Amino acid sequence: MIFFIWIQLALFCAAAKQNSPDRFEQFQAKSLTAPLKLDDAAYEQLTAPPRNYSIAILLTALEARFGCQLCRDFQPEWDLVGKSWARGAKSGQPRMLYGTLDFADGKGTFQKLMLQTAPVMMFFPPTIGPHVQGDGQPIRYDFTTGSQTADQIYDWINRHLPPGPKPPIYRPLNYFRIIGGTTAALGLVTFFSVASPYVIPIIQNRNLWAAISLIIILLFTSGHMYNHIRKVPYVAGDGRGGISYFAGGFSNQFGLETQIVAAMYATLSFATIALAFRVPRMADPKQQQIAVFVWAGVVFGMYSFLLSVFRVKNGGYPFHLPPF
Repeated sequence: MIFFIWIQLALFCAAAKQNSPDRFEQFQAKSLTAPLKLDDAAYEQLTAPPRNYSIAILLTALEARFGCQLCRDFQPEWDLVGKSWARGAKSGQPRMLYGTLDFADGKGTFQKLMLQTAPVMMFFPPTIGPHVQGDGQPIRYDFTTGSQTADQIYDWINRHLPPGPKPPIYRPLNYFRIIGGTTAALGLVTFFSVASPYVIPIIQNRNLWAAISLIIILLFTSGHMYNHIRKVPYVAGDGRGGISYFAGGFSNQFGLETQIVAAMYATLSFATIALAFRVPRMADPKQQQIAVFVWAGVVFGMYSFLLSVFRVKNGGYPFHLPPF
């Protein structure tokens, strides 16, 4: 009689053990929408060996009184990792859980681990089963390079999981960005539709584009980009208490020198344009003759000054043009 009672008790215990969910299934049921929110007791229960599953736990300090801006910046990315795994995990994939332990709920754990900073992520590999790694000790991830994205953290975790398919990161659609971009695009289309009768004639103006092209040419031929790259001084002293406006040699240049050279090139350009287009259209022959002499004198004098500047840059240049 006693023998049959013992057999019935053994069968009952075996059935109860088979029907009761294990630790992984209990916690997995609580993490279907977000990483588990843990406290000291749940952390100890979840990480205690033996474990036939892996778990990644973020130890953080989210309250404003702790002043951890990095914790608050990274938390949405961490939630995205946990939600993506819960959404896409299928049978046959690694048994994996995600959890979050805030300092306000887990001061004892922070003291036990002697953590002085946050956030810190701990990855606990399984201690039993076919995917045991080493001695089962946790692997620590420190955020030494600032805030990380969900994809970076997820790649790091997957490197410690057994090989095989894993769910991808699911980023929700940013409806505000879509609505904002659509509104901006419609606004631009409306603006161009209304303003096109006024804007198109300006855009198609040949004189406008000629002026813009000339300004760009003058800027770059005078050494504007050289000044930005080399960070040259605006002017320099000449060693005698005065100011030197031009730097000797082709590998040196001052900021004011660039502006003077650009002004010289601009004057020569406008004088040439006036001689080629403005002067021939004058109806009065006497005014036309005066204009020819004036603009030719401007070209001659400015070119003489340009040669004198060139001699400063290249001391061995033998030619010059009066009056400079």
